[in-house]
Amino acid sequence: MTVIILIAAPSGLRGHLTRWFIESAPGVFVGTPNRRIRDRLWLLLSNRVNDGQAIMIEPADTEQRWSVRTAGRDRWTPTDFDGITLMARPREASEGWRPTESM
Repeated sequence: MTVIILIAAPSGLRGHLTRWFIESAPGVFVGTPNRRIRDRLWLLLSNRVNDGQAIMIEPADTEQRWSVRTAGRDRWTPTDFDGITLMARPREASEGWRPTESM
């Protein structure tokens, strides 16, 4: 099974994905396309997502049995942690550590 999540993406992409997937919730697509279709769809999504975000979760020969692809702006990055994929959230400059002010 493959899951694609679109966030703030052009509406034409959502319509295009309904050829191979069912839209189970707004921007969430579920289906079982083969690898060739997934690769071509990913190429299209990553080129046309513009200021939005695209996430694809697909079957893979890993410990978790899936892998993640991300594209777009402010994207979370798949990061390997001892053989397990975790998602690293983008860190803004203002989110850094700050000392607490005492009164």
